[in-house]
Amino acid sequence: MEEQQSPFKAAIKPGLTIGLISMALTYVAYFIDSSLLASGWFGLIAIVVFFVLIIFFGRQYRAELGGFMSFGTAFNFSFITMIISGLVGLIGQILLFHVIDPSLPDVLADAALKSSMEMMESFGANPDDIPTEQLDEMKAATEGNFTLVGQIKNFGFGLVIYAIIALILGAILKKRDKSLDY
Repeated sequence: MEEQQSPFKAAIKPGLTIGLISMALTYVAYFIDSSLLASGWFGLIAIVVFFVLIIFFGRQYRAELGGFMSFGTAFNFSFITMIISGLVGLIGQILLFHVIDPSLPDVLADAALKSSMEMMESFGANPDDIPTEQLDEMKAATEGNFTLVGQIKNFGFGLVIYAIIALILGAILKKRDKSLDY
């Protein structure tokens, strides 16, 4: 009889795969137009790809387990997969922002600030009414997200988001063996 993998061992390969795909998407977007990285559409597409891949790999793991998986196992698999892929993505972003193109954080901060101004305008606010000091603070805060410490801090906050997403994915991936109810 074949021994079943633990959720941790089963999540390593999918985590690395999703992390590398995430890194590849980031680099492709960077090479096409670096401002895409500040786009909400790019983030939305990345999240959809992320969800689809985790569900795909989760269903494969559930099939390995005999077609059934408890919520706890599904949560652990999803969470560990996201942590591993997040670490791979973090390494890719650190390389991109600090080695490949150290000027990219400024470009992305400008694009994010411009996007914020356009959003304020769409809600009826006049961006010209915002004091320049406040605009400078907003830009500095955005640039701070791209520093090494900022990226690590964002990954730490991301762990909370990963846990919430893993709860959702655990509920999607779980499948109970109803024959054991009787």
